[in-house]
Amino acid sequence: MKEKYSFNEFVDIIKVLRSENGCPWDKEQTHESLRAAMIEEAYEAVDAIDKNDMNNLCEELGDVLMQVVFHAGIEAEKGGFTIDDVIDGISRKMILRHPHIFAGETAETAEDVLEKWEKIKKKEKGFKTQTEIMEAVPKALPALIRAKKIQSKAADVGFDFENTREAVEKLDEEIQEFKNALYFNDGGTAEEFGDILFSLVNISRFLGINAEFSLTNASEKFINRFRYIEGCALLKGKNIEELTIDEMNEIWEDAKQYNLNSIQGRKYNE
Repeated sequence: MKEKYSFNEFVDIIKVLRSENGCPWDKEQTHESLRAAMIEEAYEAVDAIDKNDMNNLCEELGDVLMQVVFHAGIEAEKGGFTIDDVIDGISRKMILRHPHIFAGETAETAEDVLEKWEKIKKKEKGFKTQTEIMEAVPKALPALIRAKKIQSKAADVGFDFENTREAVEKLDEEIQEFKNALYFNDGGTAEEFGDILFSLVNISRFLGINAEFSLTNASEKFINRFRYIEGCALLKGKNIEELTIDEMNEIWEDAKQYNLNSIQGRKYNE
């Protein structure tokens, strides 16, 4: 083992693993077989950021980099693009999408930068309609994130609510439609439920709330309160399944009064 390895040496390590005498597992991998791993490694890197664990972040970024190099290596073996093409492509993209840095244009605020970025991206991709831009939002994204991006693309051309009040009124309308579908057998319960979620994302966008992180925080809060219920059961010499639902609800209310509404431990922020 060397004291320190370079990027090019890492690329060579992946080539060896994929070579005729390399690792049986690595040789079998394809773009499709590595799809789940790409998503998992990205989430693990984000988790390290949320925990403010820089040592782990360094490791997880290495795992993300491995995915990039691995996919480029697979393609290079077939005579397609190489890791050099990947680096060249992203370098050119950064230069082209930052004309206020590399081409003498101006952008005074972060909002100005984003506006220029979207215009340049639209030109690069050859999009002729706003619908094409919305369709290009990856379906592999978490649903709440994708919904916000799609709504933002519509808002870019003025198709949006005027204010938060209108967005909330739309939520009320969708909830009533869901109730009709549920209680009066009108059908479309799943569809109406989706409309409620979409409306909630709209409200989060107006309020500047990250819907994905809010749901994560709500899940963490639920775990904290449930932990309290289970702890109280154990103090009574019982397993939690021995408590009645009324007993659990009573302890749940106690948990709220003991300020277990907030997240204990890490909190996910924008």
